[in-house]
Amino acid sequence: MTTPPDAPRTPPRPFGAVLTAMATPLDADGALDLDGAARLATSLVDAGCDGLVLNGTTGESPTTSPEEKARVVRAVLEAVGDRAHVLTGAGSNDTAGSVEAARAAEAAGAHGLLVVTPYYSKPPQEGLLAHFRAVADATALPVMVYDIPGRTATPVEVTTLRALAEHPRVVAVKDSKNDLLAASQVMASTDLAWYSGEDALNLAHLAQGAAGVVSVVAHAAAGAYRQMVDAVDAGDLPTARALHVRLLPVVDAMMTRTQGAASASAVAQLLGATPHRTVRLPLVALTGEQLEHLRGALTEAGLL
Repeated sequence: MTTPPDAPRTPPRPFGAVLTAMATPLDADGALDLDGAARLATSLVDAGCDGLVLNGTTGESPTTSPEEKARVVRAVLEAVGDRAHVLTGAGSNDTAGSVEAARAAEAAGAHGLLVVTPYYSKPPQEGLLAHFRAVADATALPVMVYDIPGRTATPVEVTTLRALAEHPRVVAVKDSKNDLLAASQVMASTDLAWYSGEDALNLAHLAQGAAGVVSVVAHAAAGAYRQMVDAVDAGDLPTARALHVRLLPVVDAMMTRTQGAASASAVAQLLGATPHRTVRLPLVALTGEQLEHLRGALTEAGLL
C-alpha cells in the first residue's frame, strides 16, 4: 500500500506572504508625494499584499534623506494601519549608520527592518555577521536580512545565515542571490522565513518552501501572487505554474528593460495610484516607448 504524501504545510510568515518592495511616489519636481504613497500603499493592500517594504532600492533609498524615509513610514502606517506588515530599509555599508537608521525606523513606528548586506566595502563573512548582529541588537524590531550580491558584491554565505538564525530578532531573509541550492540548504537547517527577492524565481522559491515574496512586480500583480501563494500552499502546482506563465511578460517588462524602481513608479502611474512616474537621478523615468511596452505587457497579462 502506498503511503500518501504529507499534507501541504504552511511555512511561518513573520511578515506575511505577499510583500511589495514599494516605490516612493514623487511629484513632478522630485519631492515626496506622501498622499501618493498613502494611495499606493492602500491599493496594494486592497489588491492582496499583507506586507509592504518601504525605503528599499525600489523605494529610492539611495537618494532619500533619513527624514524623508521616516515621513514615508509614517504616511504609510497612517494609511494601512495594521492591515499589513510595514518594513523599512535600514541598511547601508556603514554599521553605525545602519544602527542609527534602525532606531529611527523604530521611532517612526515600523513593524520590521530590511537590512541589506553592506555594499562596496566587500567585508568578510565575519564582518557581515557582526554587522547584522549589531543592527539587530539596536532595536526590538524583527530583521529581514537582504542578500543581493549583484548590488553589494558580497554574498551572505550559508554558514553565515545559519549563525544569524541564532539571533532572536533575525527572523527572515530576502533572497536575491539566485542560488536555489543555498536557499534550500538554509531553509532545511534553520527556522529563517525565506522570501523570494527575484520575481523570475518566485514560483521556484515558493515550491521549495519559501514563506513568500518581496516583489517589485507585485505593484501590478499583487492579486496574482496571492493566488500563487495560496495555490502552492494547497499543493496545486498546475495553478501556480499557470500564474507564473501568465506573469512572465510583466516580469520581463518590469525587471529586464530598465531599473525596477523606474518600472514600479510607471506601474503606479498607469494604475492611477500616483499622477507621475518621476524618479530621482541617477535613475531616469521610463520613456514613452518603454511605457507603451509596459502597458502592453500589463494588458497581455490581464492586469490593465
